[in-house]
Amino acid sequence: MNTLKNVLAIIGLLAVMLFGLGFYQVWSATRDFDPDAFKIYKEFVSNLLETGDLADAFVWAVPVADGVEVEDVKESMKSLAVERNFLFVNESPFYKQAQAVTGEEFRHVSFMQFCDVRVGIEMLEHNNAYSAFMPCVISVVEDQDGKLWLYAMNMDFLIHGARELPPELKSKALRVRRVMREIMEGAATGEF
Repeated sequence: MNTLKNVLAIIGLLAVMLFGLGFYQVWSATRDFDPDAFKIYKEFVSNLLETGDLADAFVWAVPVADGVEVEDVKESMKSLAVERNFLFVNESPFYKQAQAVTGEEFRHVSFMQFCDVRVGIEMLEHNNAYSAFMPCVISVVEDQDGKLWLYAMNMDFLIHGARELPPELKSKALRVRRVMREIMEGAATGEF
């Protein structure tokens, strides 16, 4: 019986040591993370468990008000961007490309691209990998039921998701985030 107790004590001690080592490694790897990183990941996991879809958990989705037409939404986005010193870069009309490839009409899906060039330059100077997220995109999507939606990547992952950005760059990135949300919210109601 004493042998069994000793074996279980050793297993328990090893388990505590492994847990402690794992905790130390996680703490060591994340100690420079943005203070909001774990909040962002908690929200992400909650969204993922709720929807069961990785894409839904990574994006902002804003429904467009009834009666606001596609062209009004797109013109609103351009106007709101200009008011906020954002550059409208391009529109990619996916629905036209889908029709050209399939020969069949496709519901409206277009990608509206925006950029704050000065912040973009600073983000690239910080880390070239940010180029994969540039320019900022807002998708205008007519769902299968004919309802319009606006989608954009949740920028909180880039701003708060890991090692904290330098303070001045973080402030500018937060401004970009705020402007993208303002463009989405305003365009969803047809604001000009």
